[in-house]
Amino acid sequence: MASGLLFSVVTLAEEATEWPKGHYPLPDDGDVIGEVYTVETREDETLLDVAREHNVGYEEIRRANPDVSIWVPGEGTEVVIPARRILPPVAREGIVINIAELRLYYYPEVGEGETPRVETYPIGIGREGYNTPLGVTKTTMRLEDPAWYPPSSMREEAAERGDPPPEVVPPGPDNPLGRHAILLDIPGYLIHGTNQPDGIGMRASRGCIRMFPEDIESVFDRVPEGTRVNIIDQPIKAGWEGDTPYVQVYQALEEQEEGMAALLETLALLERNSSEASVALNYEQLRQLLDNPDGQVEALEPPPEPEKAPAADSGNGFLDEVTV
Repeated sequence: MASGLLFSVVTLAEEATEWPKGHYPLPDDGDVIGEVYTVETREDETLLDVAREHNVGYEEIRRANPDVSIWVPGEGTEVVIPARRILPPVAREGIVINIAELRLYYYPEVGEGETPRVETYPIGIGREGYNTPLGVTKTTMRLEDPAWYPPSSMREEAAERGDPPPEVVPPGPDNPLGRHAILLDIPGYLIHGTNQPDGIGMRASRGCIRMFPEDIESVFDRVPEGTRVNIIDQPIKAGWEGDTPYVQVYQALEEQEEGMAALLETLALLERNSSEASVALNYEQLRQLLDNPDGQVEALEPPPEPEKAPAADSGNGFLDEVTV
């Protein structure tokens, strides 16, 4: 079992009766959602099968279970589901895509009397050299059973290999867009399904945002045209649950500021999300978390008590040691 995890064991029955996987009520006062729990694999089930069933992507399930075989975990193997997360430190509206954690957050509009909520889904993003663009944009159009027109760059690469793709790939099992696509107001970029679900939770696309087919189908009719989409690269998240500060650190996808800059950024996030004027933190623990990013939500401990200075010797020697 992975070490350093904050565990709250939740039975699947309890989870299923309250909210669908990946759906959570927004905290009234705080930033942490979800729980870490464990399941046991079934016969012939791969680790990726478990990840998909429990709303987790490839990198997430691999980090949380480093000693479990991806393809043949074996029946009855205990698998950690890392479903505890800190919400990204941006406005909680529309769609927020944090490419550093390979995850999408959707804050649907709710009617009067409905509980404000967030839905979160694992995604695939652009591989190296095909970075998913950052910034605020919006959705423009929804396409069901879209045709795919391979971009000129892909056609040129394929032609050099002697295997040029067709001008258009019609809807069907060979279509890499899957059955649902949501266009963004960035030319050539979409949120779409996939015919290669094993790539969810990885850098595998040419810049678009991929979702499991069942995930994009579940939001497809509920995302209005013109929905705000904020694409960020936030490898460090920090927030609060009650009076306890938490940090969640991912491996940066690109070269970013480290050292003191990362420390100051984390402290700024905690200060912004806190109603307290100041809270004493264990800076050594925080530094270790920043230096060893594993994507787990970790509670920050209080700083260690300063060592007491030794009592002055009164000259009585042995009597000082036994007097109470």
